[in-house]
Amino acid sequence: MSFEFKLPDIGEGLHEGTLVEWLVAEGESVKLDQPFARVETDKAVVELPAPRAAKVSRLHARAGEAIQVGQVLVTFEDGSPSAAGADAARLRSGGNGSSGAADTSPPTARASSEAGRLRATPHTRALARRLGVDLTRVAPTGRGGKITDADVHRAAGQIAPASVGQPVATSPSAAPAPSASSSPLPPRTPSLRTGSTPTLESSEDGPVERVAVSHLRRVIAEAMSLSTRTAAHVTHVDEADVTDLLATYARAKRHLEADGAHKLSLLPYFLKAVVTALKDHPYLNASYDEARGELLLKRHYHLGIAVDTPEGLVVPVIRDVDRKDLVTLADEVTDLGARGRARRLQVHELRGGTFTVSSLGKLGGAFATPIIHQPEVAILGVHAIKDRPAVVDGAVVPRKLLYLSLSYDHRVVDGAVAARFMAQLLELVEHPDLLMLRL
Repeated sequence: MSFEFKLPDIGEGLHEGTLVEWLVAEGESVKLDQPFARVETDKAVVELPAPRAAKVSRLHARAGEAIQVGQVLVTFEDGSPSAAGADAARLRSGGNGSSGAADTSPPTARASSEAGRLRATPHTRALARRLGVDLTRVAPTGRGGKITDADVHRAAGQIAPASVGQPVATSPSAAPAPSASSSPLPPRTPSLRTGSTPTLESSEDGPVERVAVSHLRRVIAEAMSLSTRTAAHVTHVDEADVTDLLATYARAKRHLEADGAHKLSLLPYFLKAVVTALKDHPYLNASYDEARGELLLKRHYHLGIAVDTPEGLVVPVIRDVDRKDLVTLADEVTDLGARGRARRLQVHELRGGTFTVSSLGKLGGAFATPIIHQPEVAILGVHAIKDRPAVVDGAVVPRKLLYLSLSYDHRVVDGAVAARFMAQLLELVEHPDLLMLRL
C-alpha cells in the first residue's frame, strides 16, 4: 500500500522549510527511523526519519526548494496486502507489470529509475542537470563508485566558461578567467541558498555576483531587524585584565586534557561569571511583555552561545548553567559548537535562552556592539585577549587585557544597572579566586 509523507511542523510555529538534500533515491528501501531527507527550518537543519520500513516510490521536491508544512514530500510503498493486491491485479491484466499504475508514473520518475545504475545522490543529479553535465561521462571518485558534487564540478569545468549575464558554477574552474575588470568567483559563497547557483551580471560599475541567500540568512536578517526596531539598544564597554584567569585556565587545561577526554576553553569561565552576576542583577536575565506592560524575570539561567557557521550565525542554548560545573560546561560548549557548525543541532537546543554570550576573540578586532537576541534584553560580547600596557601598583607592565561589550535594552535596563553588572563581572574574571567562591 502506498502512503504519503507530508512535512510536519518540526519547529514551533514553523510554516515552511527548505529541502537541503535527499538522503535516499527513488526505488530505495528505508528502515524505520532511517533519515531520508534533510530540511532547513528557521533555526536548524533537521533530518526527517522514515515513519516505517518502506520503499521510496516518489520524491516530490528538489533540493533547494521551499516546502510548506503539510506539503507531500515522499510517497512510500510499504508492501502491505493492499499493495500486493494491486500488484497482482496488474499482473492479471497485463502480465508484465508495465501497464496500469506503472504506465502513469511521471516522466521524471521513470527517468530517475533509468538512471538508477549511476550511483549519485538526487542533489548531485540535480546539480548535473543545472550545469548540463552528462553523468554517464563523469568519472566517480566517491565511496563505492558514487559520483560526487566535486566530480560534477570538475566535469563542468571542461565546458566553456559562461559569459557575463549567464549562470556560472561556484567551482573556480568554471568561473570566468581573471581579468582587469573581473575576478574569479570563490569556491563557495557563504549563506548561498541550498541548491542555487550564483549568477554574474553586468552593471554600470562592473560585474556583480547575484547570490540567493539561504533560509537561515533570511531568518537572521529578519531577527536582527526586528531587534533593532523594538529594543532601545545601548552598549556598555569595559576592559578586563584576565592575566590571572589565564594562568588558572592554563593549569586546569593541562590537567583536564591530559587524558584526551575533554577540551577546555575560556568560555565556560565566562559563562559561570555571567550567571553569578545575573543572579545579583535579575533585570538583565529577563524579557519584556510589551503588550501587558510587564517584565518576566527569569529564575533559570539558560545561556545562548553564538556559533559561527558557514551558513550563518546560530545560537544553541546551554540550559541551567548555574547548576553545572566547568567540566560539564566545557563538554557542552565543545559538543554544541561542533554540531552547530555541522548544522546538526535539534530545534529544542536553540530555544529558551535567557541571555546570550557572543565570543569573537579568535576573529580579532577591538570590540563590537552585539545585537540583542529577542526576546532577551541583554547580550555580552567577549573579545580578543591582547598584550597591552597596564598600570599595576604604580608601574606600567604588560598584561592580558580584553574588551567586554554589553548591549542591553534601555526600556528595561538602566545604565546604572548595566554598569554595576559589568563591574561585578570584571571583578569575577579578574580575580578567579572570587569566582571559585561562587561556583
